[in-house]
Order: sequence, then C-alpha cells, then structure tokens
Amino acid sequence: MSMKLPFFRKKRAAAIEDITLENPPNHVAIIMDGNGRWAKKRGLPRIAGHKEGMDVVKNIVTVANKYNVKILTLYAFSTENWKRPKAEVDFLLRLPKEFLHVYLPEMMENNVRIETIGEFDVLPNHTKAAIQYAKEKTSNNDGLLLNFALNYGSRFEILRAIKQMMTDIDESKFSVDELDEQLFSNYLYTNGLTDPDLLIRTSGEQRLSNFLLWQLAYTEFWFTDVLWPDFNEEIFRQSLLDYQQRKRRYGGI
Repeated sequence: MSMKLPFFRKKRAAAIEDITLENPPNHVAIIMDGNGRWAKKRGLPRIAGHKEGMDVVKNIVTVANKYNVKILTLYAFSTENWKRPKAEVDFLLRLPKEFLHVYLPEMMENNVRIETIGEFDVLPNHTKAAIQYAKEKTSNNDGLLLNFALNYGSRFEILRAIKQMMTDIDESKFSVDELDEQLFSNYLYTNGLTDPDLLIRTSGEQRLSNFLLWQLAYTEFWFTDVLWPDFNEEIFRQSLLDYQQRKRRYGGI
C-alpha cells in the first residue's frame, strides 16, 4: 500500500525536487546527530538508531551527487566517542564495514571516491581493512568525494599540525616568517581540500563539537531539529536551497 503525501506537502516536495541550484556548495560537512534519541523515542537500543542512520548516508550521497556537491564530509566517529559504552563503540566501528559491504557497488556506479580524515592508524583492524579496501577500490573515481571523519577531533588535529610544523622549522624546511594560513592548512587532515561552504547539524543541537574548527571559519551553518535517521532527501534539498539565499562576505561588505 503506497502512502500519499497531503496535497500541499506533495506540491512543496515536487517544487524542491525540481530546483536547479545556480550556486551549489562545493563542500558540505554534516554532523550526523540524534541516532540515540531516535532509538530511545521508539523504545529501541541506541545501536538501532546508528544502524538506521547508516542507510540515510547512502540517500544523502545520492542527492549531493545530483546537485553537483564536490565534497561531502561526514562526522562519523569523534575522538570523544571512545567514552561511550564499549558495546556501542564496537558497533559504531563495525558500521563502516557494513555500510561499504552493502553500498560500495553503488558508490562505484556513481563514481564516488571514498577518503577519511582523523587518526586512522589506531582504529580496529577490521575497520581499517574495510575502509582501506574502499579507498583503493574508488581511488580512480573522480566524482563526489565522500569523506568520513573517523576518530577525528579538531583540537587534536590542530595540535598535531603545530607539532609537525615545529619539527619542520627545527629542520630548516621553512622559517617562522614564511608561516601563513595556507601553509598551516597544509598540515591539517584536510590538506588539499577546500573548506566547507555549508555545515549541517541535525537533532536541534547548535554547537560544533570539536569538528573542523579551523576549516569552518567562514562556513554557512544550517541547523535542523530533525534527528539524523529522519533526515531525508527533501530536508537536504531544503538546506541546499537555503544556502542559495546566503550572502557570503568573508568579512567584507
């Protein structure tokens, strides 16, 4: 039995479906928040929310591709997430393997390239193996870059960059006088990527949670009360449509 949308909602959905973006964001970053609360509202264990959220990722990748977004960076696992119960952490770190097992063929068909940012080497072997396989399999694709932030923390990233820079200065690779914002950016995980144009956070929270603190300096923020497992294509399109109305001045007039 198919469920029909109310007339006005259906009309609105069709209007959003038909939009053409004159100025799509080149790089969209998303803090995928609310999986646990989604599960709790339904009397389910938290991991059920994480599982549901995994399927949303595939749908959002499809929409991002359609609207010519070049980079999609998803906050999948933070350095602070290790503090969660071990069973939940173990489940979260098995999700990349499950996601890629199901959706990697579709990612290949859609010319998606997969990369990660964060401290990759300390992840469990099964997580690393699945992701490394996906990176290698998609390395020649030149479409959307699907960039998972795994074991990522922005403060750690910045301190790591400073330590590496100090080492290079000590080794006379460059001088302090040569240091500028671009040179510093080269030491971040996101070296070679443009900064996000649009940040989306779901679940009603309005904070950055140690995510891309340097890179988000001039990013447009878009918040929604919708929990991540309920974040759908229509809502994502609306965020892209709202982005069209933003005037990005970068401190100018």
